[in-house]
Amino acid sequence: MQAKQVGGELPQYNTNNSPSWASSMLEICVSAGGDHHDAEGDQKPSSKAQQACAATARRPHSPAVILCKKVGAEFVGTFLLIFAAEGAAIMNDRTKGGLTYVGVGLAAGLAVTILILSIGHISGAHMNPAATLAFAVIKEFQWFEVPFYIITQLGASIFAAASLKVILNYDGLAGLTIPSSSPLQAFLVECIITFVLMFVATAVSTDSRAFGELTGPAVGATVFLNNLLAGALTGASMNPVRTLGPAIVTNNYKMIWVYIIAPVVGAITGSVTYNLMRIEPRNESHVASQDLNRDDFTTSLK
Repeated sequence: MQAKQVGGELPQYNTNNSPSWASSMLEICVSAGGDHHDAEGDQKPSSKAQQACAATARRPHSPAVILCKKVGAEFVGTFLLIFAAEGAAIMNDRTKGGLTYVGVGLAAGLAVTILILSIGHISGAHMNPAATLAFAVIKEFQWFEVPFYIITQLGASIFAAASLKVILNYDGLAGLTIPSSSPLQAFLVECIITFVLMFVATAVSTDSRAFGELTGPAVGATVFLNNLLAGALTGASMNPVRTLGPAIVTNNYKMIWVYIIAPVVGAITGSVTYNLMRIEPRNESHVASQDLNRDDFTTSLK
């Protein structure tokens, strides 16, 4: 949910701003070529060798490679998020409430913050099918990438849940998000907290007037707040794969529909609502024209 990168647009490669690995390769090539002087020290390095190194270092990635990198980042991010969120819930159960809902919510919020700061510039750090769909609906993400993201997120969630089961040797239900309220209450709660999450995420990550650098802390704090409000009622999922992955591993699908439909409805509604409230920056020439007309009007009054 990183600023603007959530749009999913394939980045345009800029040869004047090569990735760090490319710059390093180019520097190595140049320095290596500079060491090959003749005995008199007058021979200059081979221009062809330097050109070959530069061409290799600055070669842009194909769209397929870029998509693979983004999907890979989503897999890592979603895996770590589910591992942290579900793992905290399991440890809270093992310590008989030692972490409390505050600790569980804090773990999830910190994980989201760290991961957005880590991979937001690569994939957008959605880590949530509801977020991916919401950004696609408001045209901040390309529809053709949506299936790749959702399949990856679900696979990462299943892998994280399976890893926790093997590592912790845990077969309980503490890692699941199962509502303690009625289906209607659970549905409404999940809708509302996901609405809040995506309203904030859309604001800070897609609006040029917002503080995009604070996307990670803002979204992480929202996750923490939502856990405090709804953790005891629904587990504060806000994410279909947060619930679906552990459910598949434990073969427990109690009220699973709530955690699939409600977050999607809440996420899309939250993003669309902010999009309707968005104020686009005024064109400078239009502003100057308005100021000029205002001055003319003031002069005529005088």
